[in-house]
Order: sequence, then structure tokens, then C-alpha cells
Amino acid sequence: MNPINTPDALYESRLSTLDCISRGKVRDIYAVDDDHLLIVTSDRISAFDVILPDPIPGKGEVLTQIANFWFDRTTDIIANHLTDLPLEQAVPDAGERAAIASRSIVVKRLKPLPVEAVARGYLIGSGWKDYQTTGKVCGIPLPPGLQLAAQLPEPIFTPATKAEAGEHDENISFAEMENLIGSELAHRVKDLTMTIYTRGAEYALQHGIIIADTKFEFGLDDDGELYLIDEVLTPDSSRFWPAESYQEGISPPSFDKQFVRDYLETLDWDKKAPGPKLPAEVVQGTFDRYRLAYDLLTQSRDGS
Repeated sequence: MNPINTPDALYESRLSTLDCISRGKVRDIYAVDDDHLLIVTSDRISAFDVILPDPIPGKGEVLTQIANFWFDRTTDIIANHLTDLPLEQAVPDAGERAAIASRSIVVKRLKPLPVEAVARGYLIGSGWKDYQTTGKVCGIPLPPGLQLAAQLPEPIFTPATKAEAGEHDENISFAEMENLIGSELAHRVKDLTMTIYTRGAEYALQHGIIIADTKFEFGLDDDGELYLIDEVLTPDSSRFWPAESYQEGISPPSFDKQFVRDYLETLDWDKKAPGPKLPAEVVQGTFDRYRLAYDLLTQSRDGS
């Protein structure tokens, strides 16, 4: 049976006045006009590149708030895809607009680059597996003897190709990235990625969160101007760890969907669609972690 929307969760948006041009793992994208798109962040959650049947009620709203928070804090580094076009103009139907208002943004129509820009500050996930085998991460040599979750001597840039739905992203070398988008643009994307990650990680650490790694997406307009698009420094695009309990040698607890991955790893599941259902405590625990991340990031340093 296909999942359906509930009073508390939006699994899939349905707008009669706009054409849906894409449904990703989390976001539904609609055409507004020749210059604008509407992005609706659903409550869907994916793990191991499989969309799970159970939504996380409220997750899309929190993700939208976190992404907008960071978009606002990085405009001096690079322009982003947000626009001033009001939602009322994009979605004139009041009922449909009410259902998505807190989880939607109207953005510029841009051409996404065919790569994901990944910044890694800590040794975890596929990077840890790579390091154990080769002493490198995505071909970048690292000092010997590093432990699981160790902070790297300095953050590294490891681009990846963007996979089709249901497929896995593939790490590529910087030279391969240059071949895909050109050397000048590749270097600019790398520099921007490391600047945004460094600023975000420093800010988050002051608020009790380690951002272990993250991925960004960029797009070009018709004049070749580069923009930051999609989402930025959210628990869906990053690994968020609580700073107070961090230690090397263990996989840290997280504010992101690693909580879901850890549960799924206890099951006899081949990591192929369809994904298994999530118990209520995993659903609630996941939302609580996303919400806590938002609360920590947006509170003032004195706790108010």
C-alpha cells in the first residue's frame, strides 16, 4: 500500500494549479513560471538511497527553517536561489497554500551542476571505510593512525556525481570534476564549499553541534552566475553530532538521520526498495533530533 498524507505529516504534496516536474527523495519541485520554481520539502525520509514508507511528521518544516537560516547567513559568500516572489503569487489557491506554507520556498530556475560538493571535517562513514583500506579518503592521503570519528588535520573536499533515484552517489576525483564542469568553475566551487563549511562548522560548534561533513549543490543562471541551491547545512545533508558527548573511536550519536540508519542496520533488510516500516519510537526520536538541532543552532549563545 502506498503511504498517504496524514493530518500531521505531508508524505507527498499535491498541487492542482502547478505542474510537478520532479519528486526527489524529500523535495517536490513545481514549475511556477519561466523564471521560478516552487520547492516543497515533504516529511519523507530516505536511508541507503531508499525512500522509507513512513514519514517523519514535521521534518520538512524543520528542514526548511534550518536551510533558510543558513541561506541567510551565507549571502555574503555567495548568492542563493531564494527569491522575493510571494507564495501567494506562486500558489493562488488558499487551501493548497496553507498545506505547504511552512515547508515551501519559491526559487530561481537554475541549471544544477552535475556534481555534489562534499566537505569532510571528520573521519566517518564511507570516508572511514576508504581510509581503513587505503590510508586515503577519495584519493586524498591522510596521516596514519587516525581513529574512527577523528577530526581531520584540515577539512577536505571530496566531490561526487549525483545519482539517479535509487542509485548511490559516486565519489570522483577533483580532476574528474574539472573534466565535468571546467577547471575554473571546479576551483570556485571547491573554494566556496570549504568557506561555507568552515564558517558553518565554527558557528555550529559554538552552539553545541559538530558538523562532521556536509554536501552542497550549486547552479548556474543563463548568464553563468553561480548560486547556492537545494539545501544547506541541514541534518539531511550533513552529519550533526552533539559536541558535549563527542569522542574519537566510536560512532557518535547524532542529530541527523543516522538514528534511522542505525535502526535499519539491526534489521534483515537488503537495503533495496521497498524499505521497512519504522516503529513509532524511531519516528518520534528522529523528529526530536531534527528539532533539537534547529533549537541549538538558532538560540543565542546565552541560551535565550
